[in-house]
Amino acid sequence: MSRDLDKIDLKILAELQKDGRVSNSVLAERVALSPSPCWQRVRRLEAEGYITGYAAILDRKLMGAGETVIVEITLERHDDHILKAFGEAMSEMPEVLEVYLTTGEYDYLIKVAVDGTSGYEAFLREKLYHIPGVRHSRSSFTLRCLKQTHSTVSA
Repeated sequence: MSRDLDKIDLKILAELQKDGRVSNSVLAERVALSPSPCWQRVRRLEAEGYITGYAAILDRKLMGAGETVIVEITLERHDDHILKAFGEAMSEMPEVLEVYLTTGEYDYLIKVAVDGTSGYEAFLREKLYHIPGVRHSRSSFTLRCLKQTHSTVSA
């Protein structure tokens, strides 16, 4: 059950979204609270599920997977076995960053990080095309990321 967030909660979330490693004392200063109430609010936001985790955001290019490909996928059928197998396969592939079940012409939209066209070819031939039930895929290489965020919070 979610509740309404006040302005301070929203400021805390916005600051943590910018820098999840900010110290509690700096965070408290930025949101105009003393450290103890700030810490209590952060813990409450975590407990209530508004904050689902913290992560380091890696430079994919330096990690050898600098190309982002958006792939639209159509399955042969939509029975429980095929859907489960597809979902499990996606979760096991480190190249796959995001997977969305969609409406419209394609069943899934996935975001994949690879090392250029040869890395993408290997992903297709060695992984994606081995998943039972995949009928068709259509790919678009991204040219540049104009915006990337992990939430919709603004203070």
